Amino acid sequence: MKTSFSYRDDLWLWILIFLLISASVGAEKIPFFKVQVVDEETGRGVPLVELKTVNEICYVTDSNGTIAFQEPGLMNREVFFYVRSHGYSFPADGFGMEGVRLMTTPGGESVIRIKRINIAERLYRITGQGIYRDSILLGMKVPLREPVLNGKVMGQDSAFAIPYHGKIHWFWGDTSKPSYPLGNFRMSGAVSQLPAQGGLSPDAGIDLHYFVDDQGFCKSMCPIRPGDLIWLDGFVVFPDPRDKEKMVAHYSHRKSLEQEIGHGLVIFDDEKQEFIQLTEFNINKSWQSPHAHPICEIRDDVEYVYFPTPFPTIRVRKHLTDLQNQDAYEAFTCLMEGTRFQGKKSKIDIQNGKPFYSWKHHTEPINPQQEKELMEAGLLKPEDAHFLPLDKNSGEFPLMHSGSIRWNEYRKKWIMIAVEIGGQSFLGEVWYLESKELMGPWKTARKIVTHNKYSFYNPVHHPFFDQRNGRIIYFEGTYSRTFSGNELATPRYDYNQIMYRLDLAHPALELNR
Repeated sequence: MKTSFSYRDDLWLWILIFLLISASVGAEKIPFFKVQVVDEETGRGVPLVELKTVNEICYVTDSNGTIAFQEPGLMNREVFFYVRSHGYSFPADGFGMEGVRLMTTPGGESVIRIKRINIAERLYRITGQGIYRDSILLGMKVPLREPVLNGKVMGQDSAFAIPYHGKIHWFWGDTSKPSYPLGNFRMSGAVSQLPAQGGLSPDAGIDLHYFVDDQGFCKSMCPIRPGDLIWLDGFVVFPDPRDKEKMVAHYSHRKSLEQEIGHGLVIFDDEKQEFIQLTEFNINKSWQSPHAHPICEIRDDVEYVYFPTPFPTIRVRKHLTDLQNQDAYEAFTCLMEGTRFQGKKSKIDIQNGKPFYSWKHHTEPINPQQEKELMEAGLLKPEDAHFLPLDKNSGEFPLMHSGSIRWNEYRKKWIMIAVEIGGQSFLGEVWYLESKELMGPWKTARKIVTHNKYSFYNPVHHPFFDQRNGRIIYFEGTYSRTFSGNELATPRYDYNQIMYRLDLAHPALELNR
């Protein structure tokens, strides 16, 4: 059958062709304008630098310190960008504007140099989506196998890293996913290769291989007590009778952040690649259990495991039987044996006219906040305190909240990386401390990282990444607006882990000057 077209049909056909051609021309790809933000001292790209236009369009550099700029209406013209970053500064002009004007030529690029105020150097983001987003858009080389989305992880809380069976085993708390606001609240995990065994150099990044479920999302690493939150910490690796390693951890069973309803020990099942129940503890003796990032030391021919929170005030013999026995745990404290902290009514162990710190059973450990209360009550003098380091710059005693302690061969001392509670930002100020003795006293401290109304909590130093005999160390923490009071979250970076590098030869770290 012959088909005929009317004039009107032909007209609409030509209109359709015109629209398709117009759409094709309008959709022609415009090259990005590349912005590279670098540390003026090292020349390395700086992640987490905010560039904001005068109409509040905000861009944040990726882990290469890069932004791929492509904004309709703002290409091929001079654009002003405010330049801001935690612990870095940029000079202001005569009107007090801290920023720069750039000609946003498609295919062009510009370099911005910023001054580092932090003693530690920010290197890269470890977890979350879009770690190298802008670099990928610009066709740049990146070090990671999965640079934009790995294990379907959008955000992860509080990292733990343990060498186990020749690999680094990583564990995190609550983990968010792309498909829904609620994700995995029963610990996530991954492995990576040690640098000496084929892994990336720690200054380049960490190639994480996540344990995933059948949907490709981080599987639950501790599927005990279905339906509630499970948090793990206090990971300890033991040799077992068959000359293999076993990994044990402390679990906290919670209804919420504030409400713990149970705790105990779990052990890693190498076949299932997850933790299973080992021991249940007395909920009323929460301090008599493993916590945080353990360290080991031999004293009087006995190997102990210490659990810094952030100071090493809890210990137990490094034996699986003792680890499971709450009565075997000791606390380092100045309280009378068998007592608990009661503010100004606390019973202090006085010997030779001074508060006496020692290891005691069935006694509550002392933390920095409690030491400060005892000082204010006149029960403790500043020179008697073990856990109130002095900041010589301010003359204040910053209160350490959480962190990690490691022996450092370069300094020949125990060193601590810890976050302050309070301060310039509530949980965003990170400090360096050191002591010749594990139990201190820890007398001086120096701030190494600062944040502006943002948290960087639960920092941890990874000694397996140390370089140059311990002179160069690496530590990470959780970057989050949680607890900060900030209403605005940093896109992609919020609720994720960021790596820093610290040179212990820095003149500012001579704490005893």
